[in-house]
Amino acid sequence: MSRRFRRHSTGFTLIEAIMVMVITGILVGAIAVFISKPVESYVDSARRAELTDQADVALRRMTRDIRLALPNSLRLKDSSNATVTSCSAGTECYVEFILTKFGARYRDPGDGSTGGNFLDFTGTLSNPSCPGTPSLCFDILGSSPTNPPNIANGDSIVVYNLGAGYAPADAYIAAGNRTTVTLTSGTPYYATMASNVFAAQSPPLPSPDSRFQVIGQNDKVVRYGCVGGALTRQSNCSFTATDTCAATAVLAGSASAEPKATCELDYQATATGRNGLLYVRLILTDTPSGESVSLFQQIHVDNAP
Repeated sequence: MSRRFRRHSTGFTLIEAIMVMVITGILVGAIAVFISKPVESYVDSARRAELTDQADVALRRMTRDIRLALPNSLRLKDSSNATVTSCSAGTECYVEFILTKFGARYRDPGDGSTGGNFLDFTGTLSNPSCPGTPSLCFDILGSSPTNPPNIANGDSIVVYNLGAGYAPADAYIAAGNRTTVTLTSGTPYYATMASNVFAAQSPPLPSPDSRFQVIGQNDKVVRYGCVGGALTRQSNCSFTATDTCAATAVLAGSASAEPKATCELDYQATATGRNGLLYVRLILTDTPSGESVSLFQQIHVDNAP
C-alpha cells in the first residue's frame, strides 16, 4: 500500500501582495484627502488664536500704562526722535509719555489753612518744617498719618503740566515744573523738594485744584515702539533725552524669530477738549505661513492738568 504525500504551500502570491499594497495606497490617499483639510484648519486656527492673544495682551498693557500718563506728556516720535502726529504701518515709531504712580493735593494758602507747610509759588514763604526762602517743603493733604502716600524718596513731583510750548509748565524740561522729593512723616505727611522750581516760574503756575502728580524714579519716561519686528516697552528713560532708556521688554513679535510686529499710530492731542485720542493698530504676521492678525485700539488720554 502506497501513500501519497501532498505538499500544500501557504502565504500570498506576489500578485496578491501587490494588489493589497495598491488597495491600501488608494485607501490611505482617500483618507488623507478628507483628513488633511481639517488638520490644516486646526493648525491655522491655533496659530491665529496665539497671534491674537499675544496682540491683545500687548495692547491691554499699553492701554493700562497710557491711562496713567501725565497730562499733556504723551507724544509720538519717529526714528530720528522727532515729534510727529502719525506713523504708517511698517515704519519705526514710538509712543512716549511720563508715567505717573500717584496723585494728591498740596497745602495752598488759598484753601483756608491758617498753618502748616504751604507749597511756595512766590519764593517768599518760610514754612515751620523747613525755614528759609523759598520754602522747600509742603504738606500732603488727604492721606492718613498712619498710611503714607505712595511716594518713595527719590521720586519726582509735577504740578500743572501743560506740555510742549508752555514752558515752564513742561515736565520734560529740566527746570520746568518737576523736582525730586523725599517724604517725612507727620500730621499730615510733608514732602521736601530737592529744589523749588515752582518759585522760579515766571509767571507762577499753581494748579487750580492744588494737585500734584508723582513720577516713580524707576519709571520716568516710558516708550512703546515697533522696531525691527518687535513691539517693545522701554522704561526709566531720560526726561531730556527720551531715547536713552535703562530697561527694555519685548511685548509682542520678535526681531530674530516669528511672528513679526508692525504698528500704525495716530495721535490727536485735543480730540475732545482736554482729552487726547490715540489710535493704535498692531499687526502680527507669521511670515512662513503668511498668517497675520490685526488689532486696533482707541485710547482716551486725559490731558486735564
